[in-house]
This record gives sequence, structure tokens and C-alpha cells, in this order.
Amino acid sequence: MFKSSFAAAICFACTTLASPALANKVFVSNERGNTITVIDSDTWEVIEEFPGGNRPRGIGISPDGKFLYVCSSDDDTVRVFDTETYAELWTLPSGPDPELFTIHPSGDYLYIANEDDNLVTVVDTQSRTVVAEIPVGVEPEGMAISPDAAFVINTSETTNMAHFIDTADYQIKHNILVDQRPRYAVYTDDGSKLFVSSEIGGTVSVIDPLAANGPELTSKISFEVAGVQPEWLQPVGMRVTADNKWLFVALGPANRVAVIDVETLEVVDYILVGQRVWQMDFTPGQEFLITTNGNSNDVTVIDVDRQQAIKSIQVGEQPWGVAVTPD
Repeated sequence: MFKSSFAAAICFACTTLASPALANKVFVSNERGNTITVIDSDTWEVIEEFPGGNRPRGIGISPDGKFLYVCSSDDDTVRVFDTETYAELWTLPSGPDPELFTIHPSGDYLYIANEDDNLVTVVDTQSRTVVAEIPVGVEPEGMAISPDAAFVINTSETTNMAHFIDTADYQIKHNILVDQRPRYAVYTDDGSKLFVSSEIGGTVSVIDPLAANGPELTSKISFEVAGVQPEWLQPVGMRVTADNKWLFVALGPANRVAVIDVETLEVVDYILVGQRVWQMDFTPGQEFLITTNGNSNDVTVIDVDRQQAIKSIQVGEQPWGVAVTPD
């Protein structure tokens, strides 16, 4: 059963948004506008916009909620901002053209994909120094870290692989071939599944990272939406609920978010959102999922329980990444 449209879901907005909510800050990187937009998750109003460097893309927040990290891709650096004052505090050496990164649960390390240099750069956030540069496939982009922090996953767009990097010695221990142009990787919270989205291949690869003989590809998820051309179904950003029940997948120019049952791996719904949906993030309690929509210059707020879009918020020019402060 598929929800009919974004417009039909608006009727839920008043009751949903009026219910008690945790007031967290939602930070959105605007790739073309070179700014960061800040949204209050209680009122869903834009409360600030500030410079984010040249071509800000990958974005994330330290586990303690104090620091906002932004990949300023055309500046070849990661900028660090205070999440309260929005002041730029310092920069981190990122390697050339940083695009996406993942953060160690301790907050001590960033693992950064350098798209133009075929490297993953490991940066110590305390000493602000590079501790390792790891050669990977061509055009690295997606980054994920296993729940036990034993492995960092990098996806390389042109090599079409997911690389399993040991966080102890920074060596690649496994390579898994996936479909064309892998963009993003995400683990279930229990570590039993790893999902890799392939933008041009139009699939999500399902990997068993705990298989006896090493990680193995077990299946692939494909998509089909009535009235939408197959080439528009381009999986990119993904998020999994903490109960390991639902996987949400942004489908790029299809302007949909797919909802997948993690146990059965079946697509159960498509949620209509803004134009060219790219990345997404949950609010801390996972009541809401926020998507960035690059061509409509807005974000969509999805009610996770109802699996319905409830609000659209205009942000800066070509929003790319999104991150929400923790509680």
C-alpha cells in the first residue's frame, strides 16, 4: 500500500507538530549556496543561516553535541563550528575534496572520503592532525562505521565496491562488489546487516558483515514506482531505525523516499517528498526523519511512525547534507 501524495499528508501536520517534542537543532548544508541553515525541531522554523565555506556537503555533529563538522569540499578542509553560537572554531586537515565522513563513537576520529584523491583520511579531532591516509577505490564517497567500531566502510563510486577498513591498523580487509556508483552505506544498529545504495545501478545491496568466511553480499533491493521512469530511481542517502525494523532510502530525482522492511527486505511504501531527495537524518528519538531536497531548495519532515511527509521547509540553495543535534 503506497501513500497517495505529500499534499494528502499535510492534514496530519497540525496535530503532529503540536504534540510535545524535543527542541533540537537541524543543520543543513547548502551545496550551491555555501551556507548552513539551522532549523528548530520544535517549531520547524529556520532560526539562522551562516557561511559554511565553499561547497559544503558532508555534515555531522560530535557525540557530545558541541561541534558541527562540515566538509567544505572546494576548500579541501573540514570546518568546525560551535553548535550554540555558530562561530567557526577551527579547521581540520581533510585531504583534497572531502565529501562524506563518519565519526568514531568516541568522537576522537573522523574518517573522511576524499573524492578526488582516492583516499580515506583519518583525522584525530583532539590533536587536529592526520593519523592515516588509506588508499581505496576510485571516487570514494560513502562512509559508515560498524556498531562495534571495528570497521569503517567506504564505498567507491567508480570501482563499485564497499571496502572494509580495520580501524586498528587502517588496512582494507575485505572488498565487496556492488552495483554501479555506490553512494552511501549504513549498518543496522545490531550490526547484522550493512546496506549500500547504488545510484546508477538503482539498487540497495544487502551485505552480511558477520558471515563465517567474511562479509558477503546476500541480496539486492530494487525499486519500482508507477509513473516514474526507472532511470530516475537513484538510491542515495539511507537511514535505519534503531529497532532495526525500517530502512528509509532517498531515491534522488524520483522525489521519493522508499520504506523497506528490514526483516523481509520488501519495499512497503514510497513517500513523496521534495525534488532530488539526497540525504536524511533522524531527530534523536526518531519521531521524525528530515530529508534534503536539492532541486526544490527545501527539506521534508517525515513522521516516522505514520511514514508520511508532514511539512516542507525552505532552506538555502541546493541543500545536500543534514545533521541533528543529539539530546
